[in-house]
Amino acid sequence: MANNNASGGLSHEKIETNNFLMIVLILLVLLVGGLVEIVPLFFQKSTTEPVKGLQPYTALQLAGRDIYTREGCYNCHSQMIRPFRAETLRYGHYSVAGEFVYDHPFQWGSKRTGPDLHRVGGKYSEQWHRDHLNNPRDVVPESNMPAYPWLLKDDVDAASMPAHMKALRTVGVPYTDEQIAKSTEELKGKKEIDAVIAYLQVLGTLVR
Repeated sequence: MANNNASGGLSHEKIETNNFLMIVLILLVLLVGGLVEIVPLFFQKSTTEPVKGLQPYTALQLAGRDIYTREGCYNCHSQMIRPFRAETLRYGHYSVAGEFVYDHPFQWGSKRTGPDLHRVGGKYSEQWHRDHLNNPRDVVPESNMPAYPWLLKDDVDAASMPAHMKALRTVGVPYTDEQIAKSTEELKGKKEIDAVIAYLQVLGTLVR
């Protein structure tokens, strides 16, 4: 009995005093725990099937999403409304995974320096968004958001859109050949601000 206890103590001591072994075991525990939490989600319809009426972004909306990501808007604006009373009262219905099955990568996050944007679609006019992006203080005097005046001047990168949409199709976004072929023409003459507004105006419009 004494030998068994001593042996057990030595094994425990060996783990605690061996940094490499401790790291390996911690990583193993995290791996197993992560798989147990994540893998079942791949088989739940609520996380893998689009909500009713969901369509892939149009070429203009997709361009706007790319600009939104490029400018780092997600650093201040979450697109995840959590199922807490304080959040649903302020922002509306909580976010559901089926709204984002065509987003790669999705823009969920918990940090909010600025307001949540997931239910912003249709909340403000296009002119309001244009003024807000050009100079936020024109419509929200207390805003600390930077201005993005170049969005009104720079053209959308139309030439790269077909390749972008083809890449998204390989990961499951159901773009048709016709949509891809017409994407460059759809973006001709469009400014970046037009694309960003088109993206913002569609956010959260299927679930209220």
